[in-house]
Amino acid sequence: MSQLNDLSKSLVALEQDATLIAVIEMSQSSWLVAGIVPGVERQPLKKLTTDQDALLQLLHRWRKEANEAGHVIKRITVAYEAGRDGFWLARWLRAHEIEAYVIHPSSIPVSREHRRAKTDRLDTELLKRAFLGWLRGEPKHCSMAAVPTIADEDARRPSRERENLVREVTRLVNRMKANLARLGIRGFRPHLAQAAGQLQTLQTPEGTAVPANTLAELRRDMDRLRFVKQQIKQIEAARVQRLESEPGERRHAMVYLLARVVGIGVESADMLVQEVFSRKLRDRRAVARYAGLTGAPDESGNKRRERGLAKAGNARVRRGMIQLAWTHLLHQKDSVLAQWYRARTADARGRTRKIMIIALARKLLIALWRLVTTGEAPAGLLIRPAA
Repeated sequence: MSQLNDLSKSLVALEQDATLIAVIEMSQSSWLVAGIVPGVERQPLKKLTTDQDALLQLLHRWRKEANEAGHVIKRITVAYEAGRDGFWLARWLRAHEIEAYVIHPSSIPVSREHRRAKTDRLDTELLKRAFLGWLRGEPKHCSMAAVPTIADEDARRPSRERENLVREVTRLVNRMKANLARLGIRGFRPHLAQAAGQLQTLQTPEGTAVPANTLAELRRDMDRLRFVKQQIKQIEAARVQRLESEPGERRHAMVYLLARVVGIGVESADMLVQEVFSRKLRDRRAVARYAGLTGAPDESGNKRRERGLAKAGNARVRRGMIQLAWTHLLHQKDSVLAQWYRARTADARGRTRKIMIIALARKLLIALWRLVTTGEAPAGLLIRPAA
């Protein structure tokens, strides 16, 4: 029985004599398209400009060649590796009645030679080998990435933009502090509202004012910092307005429910919903694996060791959940998960706490996923009453 959202193998039987198979090696300036055309001995290879219409014409031409060779094409399948171009081409091809798939990059096996040859032509061979195995239904031969809708992709943009802006704030503050530390000035707090007005009064340990060029640079950094903070406020205000305008919408309801959990704010709730909980993940293992909170065992013969986190999932979710795990211990001291963590870190060793916080983050993510999907809350979890 097929599982929900199982993209590890094709669920449709492959009729190789009636299926046109094509893979695309995509770059910024061109596409290299390789095909397997029934009835045609050669395996065609065509370089195109980044033009979807030219790609569609090429696929129709290959189908015509197969028809002329006596093979009726019932199915056209196209695959390419996930990368800079995202999923727009897959959506466009599907709209034109072409089966399109996006291959997860980490599932394509490559040569382990120290200096392996790498060209676009060789890459298409690897893509064809992986795609053919997937089409034949070989389990775990190759994994496909789920193709999101434009609305799904757009819903993730505010949280990701805010994360980048917060990182920019940290960079600007650190740069200003480093500039002042070079002059021996410490204790200045650039993020305060009145910080810009205090620049003129700063003095070095020698009793001199901040040099003119350094002062001008600091003022420009303060202007950038003020502008970035204003953009963050705009994103947050727009999110609140969006949530209030449609409180009954499925994702918005999930955000409201998570934000009621003590220790979780609206920003973290929105990130979790848009990045992971809105996806159709089949079970708790898939949830933990998507966040990259699963282990990477190294077993060979008598050797048994754990190499730490696999880090193959969504880095934003992983970072956010580790932070929420520490927060959970502070605000949810009586919860079952917090008690479980304290029982296993009784030795008070720092290394033990760091290892077990990852396990707590994994358990907390699964518990929150169950909360928003089934309404099941772990024992002892403090949830604020609905407003």
